[in-house]
Amino acid sequence: MPAAPSVSGLGALSERCRFPERGSAVTCAVSGGADSLALLVLAVAAGLEVTAVHVDHRLRPGSADEAEVVASAARRFGAAFRAETVHVEPGPNLEARARAARYAVLPDDVLTGHTADDQAETILLNLMRGSGLDGLAGMNPNGTQPCRPLLAIRRFETVAVCAEFGLEAVVDPSNADPRHRRNRVRHELLPLMDEIAVRDIVALLTRQSDLLRDEAALLDRLADEIDPTDAVRLAASPPPLARRAVRRWLSAELDGRPPDAAAVERVLSVARGDALSTDVSDGLWIRRHRQRLSTARR
Repeated sequence: MPAAPSVSGLGALSERCRFPERGSAVTCAVSGGADSLALLVLAVAAGLEVTAVHVDHRLRPGSADEAEVVASAARRFGAAFRAETVHVEPGPNLEARARAARYAVLPDDVLTGHTADDQAETILLNLMRGSGLDGLAGMNPNGTQPCRPLLAIRRFETVAVCAEFGLEAVVDPSNADPRHRRNRVRHELLPLMDEIAVRDIVALLTRQSDLLRDEAALLDRLADEIDPTDAVRLAASPPPLARRAVRRWLSAELDGRPPDAAAVERVLSVARGDALSTDVSDGLWIRRHRQRLSTARR
């Protein structure tokens, strides 16, 4: 087996990845699964200075041994390696809490192995939550926090990369647990949609997400021209732009967490003069005085 991959050996697959410039120092989150191992291989092939980081959530027996799988792959492909351990208590919202704990020990610009299949699953999950345009646009491939360079790569292709280089990926049994909604989307909903549509739904959803992301970016630029504290201007603006202006304003007040649709509509009601004030979330209130909106805390 070769000591390290070459771009030519991986062919067109490498060209579809969105990696930083050759020679850049990057951190890759590598769990030991096929997607993250392929991320490591492709990042090295792209000429990046890679540090592979494994995060052990200590949620199942033997999880600490998976770090050695990543360490071995890092040594073989000439990447640096670091192991991190976080403690996540079992209980409700386990996936979200584990994700938050994981990202807390990783740099903001960490590279992750999310694929086109992950993108399609995310879009469908957002649809089930009643998400608007931004949610249906999915994960941003151009984002830097984290960076997702494999969003144009399919899951079967990451498995093929591991097979090509003789890498035995870790199989996380929780990825088959139907208690997690994403797993049901992955193993039940998407195959059923493929069958009904007689086409590859992942490819369709990812193409549409690219179009919706462009439209969302245009609306954002137009919404930037609206001062959300100017009640008169806000009330007179087209509703899609007014909603985006309010959502961006409130997100900044809520430390980056977007408000729900009902809260946005309540703020627009205050802007129109239908109410003098309204609550948003976490003790944040919006008040109207002399045609201006302002924030207050309770």
